[in-house]
Amino acid sequence: MAVDAEAFRAAMARWATGVTIVTARAGDEVHGMTVSDFSGLSLDPPLVIVCADKSSNTLGVVDKGRCFAVNVLAAGQETLSNKFASKKQEWERFEGLACETAATGAPLIPGALVAFDCDLEMNHDGGDHVILVGRVREIVQRPGDPLVYFAGAYRGLAPA
Repeated sequence: MAVDAEAFRAAMARWATGVTIVTARAGDEVHGMTVSDFSGLSLDPPLVIVCADKSSNTLGVVDKGRCFAVNVLAAGQETLSNKFASKKQEWERFEGLACETAATGAPLIPGALVAFDCDLEMNHDGGDHVILVGRVREIVQRPGDPLVYFAGAYRGLAPA
């Protein structure tokens, strides 16, 4: 029996994830998108993977610039997550954000818990997505709790 897209989406919503904003730079062009499909891949060399929708405008900037940053959002950054997820005025996503940069020049989101600044190592076809493999060049960390997404809603962590 084949699994349809809606059933698969509903099942995947049962997987709690952190929330990231993947940013990219190619010259003066910057772009970013909200992504929950992110994972560490290798310790040596340090590699991460991100799954990006093939229709994403950010993907084109990653391809041109050959770099990206994965910004793990902190609790309370729901507004930023929604802004970078929406297709409305997506070329204005960085307005009002005081982003810094690291080794690659990809924007680092202010207040993010951690940013993995990466060179694009390779990409692979993944159905309606592209699997980006990034070699981590620099890491920026801050204290705090993560923004968590589960069953279609943002959540917090329960105290231990």
